[in-house]
Amino acid sequence: MKLYNKNFFKLMLCGAILLGPTACSDFLDEQDPSNLQPDTFYTIPDHAEAAIAATYAEMRFYGDGAGIFSANWQMLEAVTGTATTETGQNSDLNNLYALIYDGNTGHISNFWNGLYRVIANANLAIEKIPGIKFPAGGEAQQVRLLGEARFLRAWAYFYAVRLWGDVPLITKPQTASSEDFFPARAPQEEVYKLIVDDLVAAEAAGFADFNTNGRVSKMAVKSFLSKVYLTMAGFPLQKGQSHYKLAADKAAEVIAYSKANPSTLNLFATYKELHQENLKNRVEHLFQIQYNAVVAAFPLNDYFPNFKAVTYAGLSGTGSTVPTMSFYNSYEPGDLRTKDQEGWFYTTYYTNGTGDKFDLGAPYVFKYFNITALGGPGITPTRLNNLNVNQMRFAEVLLIFAEAQNELTGPTQDAYDAYKRIRDRAQLKTPALGTFTKASFQEAVWKERWYEFAYEGITWFDMVRLRKVFNEQTKLFDNFVGHRNLNVSGGAPLLEKHLLFPLGIQEMTNNPSLKPQNPGY
Repeated sequence: MKLYNKNFFKLMLCGAILLGPTACSDFLDEQDPSNLQPDTFYTIPDHAEAAIAATYAEMRFYGDGAGIFSANWQMLEAVTGTATTETGQNSDLNNLYALIYDGNTGHISNFWNGLYRVIANANLAIEKIPGIKFPAGGEAQQVRLLGEARFLRAWAYFYAVRLWGDVPLITKPQTASSEDFFPARAPQEEVYKLIVDDLVAAEAAGFADFNTNGRVSKMAVKSFLSKVYLTMAGFPLQKGQSHYKLAADKAAEVIAYSKANPSTLNLFATYKELHQENLKNRVEHLFQIQYNAVVAAFPLNDYFPNFKAVTYAGLSGTGSTVPTMSFYNSYEPGDLRTKDQEGWFYTTYYTNGTGDKFDLGAPYVFKYFNITALGGPGITPTRLNNLNVNQMRFAEVLLIFAEAQNELTGPTQDAYDAYKRIRDRAQLKTPALGTFTKASFQEAVWKERWYEFAYEGITWFDMVRLRKVFNEQTKLFDNFVGHRNLNVSGGAPLLEKHLLFPLGIQEMTNNPSLKPQNPGY
């Protein structure tokens, strides 16, 4: 009906102002804009730009809701043992904390669907953009857009292969008549090959070295390549030395760029800058999922304490993901990351964000507390939380290099320097290089990853690729299988089956080719 009214108005307008037939030909030739199809949409460069923008936007499934007091991102934190909950209303989230989740768990299905929407959009762009005629000199734009599509597809598949192992490898747009409309699962080796191929293509796509506009940059691609290579070196592929070298070399390229351009790419001097709204997509932030309250507000709000008035909204937080005391207490004495309101945690705040200071009674995650939006001493809160969600920080590149280089040669000066930079910012004293063996340096770097990347959706994947879990009591690393998580489950052990998540039951019902289910589910 809206289409009819719109065109009727255009027809009447043409007649009223006595324009000739040529002036109204856009109406006469117009296609139904509410019925856009890929074959009619991908015709001009602006369409290609819109398609890539839509693919970036699909990444925000990461923060979408997963039932009461829960969001999809919590799946990656609840299973680590470093987090617990102050509320129990969401049975799916409770099952994740208790390590008794299965194919009916909503977060798991949401992650699957979200990742494959990113993949579907990227596949469509990769197929259609080459057929668009770009103006003279626009070839670089076309190559860049294709590179962005391939990066985003690699980003999605990298999550998928680590979560479920063998997954459908879909590289073409799908329709109901597609031969592989019910695709079977491809071996992990093939999935990783596509991820690497896509990232290598993206690396050569002419991106800016560093971007502050939220789009992927050359340094971001190199950083993800280093992480993919490090993951392939470990479990389950166990590529070993060849891929530790690839990881170290690629991370070294990013570090070299930082040394040459320290004001562009570096560690932030303070931890507060990591969640400072005007520093999004800058300095340490190599790649983030973009949020703006006008379109979609920052989604990590379940870190707020349960009904404690730390923001302008008063008694409003859910506390459905909070640190375990065991993990918080395991940090070294004096670690700046544990200092109230300075590092990753806060134990006090101000009533309604701007009032009197009060004790929270426990540590909560301060890593994402947006003072500008939520309030602080002398600050009138904007109430618009526009922070982004980190996917790659320069800190991780430093520790990837330190770990991979140590695996190749033992602790070198360069590996030690990269590791020490993380500890220097935490105001910790680092033992001299000569005191480390290859084994002790390996565990020191692993431990630093646990502390540095807590609550960033990284720890679980470290547990799986290492087959190791940090023991907060012994300060050593246990084997994955048999380690007991000190969470709300009362210490449920990690089992072999937990190395992969189950496939969603509904997805397996819709596509019988996905069988068999992952072992143990």
